[in-house]
Amino acid sequence: MSIIVRLDRVLADRKMQLNQLAEKVDISIVNLSNLKTGKVKAIRFSTLNAICKALDCQPGDILEYVEDIEESK
Repeated sequence: MSIIVRLDRVLADRKMQLNQLAEKVDISIVNLSNLKTGKVKAIRFSTLNAICKALDCQPGDILEYVEDIEESK
């Protein structure tokens, strides 16, 4: 997949732990951990909205597009 989740970087910038974000966003730590490690295939806009609100950031701060080598051929 060519979308990289940079949630760990934003959390570090905000000096916030995953469990603190889970509490603010009302999402399980397991689901946030799966998102952080890129193990999810999709994210709801409502979830992305809540995360961005809690971290005071933009979706582009959390999600990054990187072209796959296979896609460029």
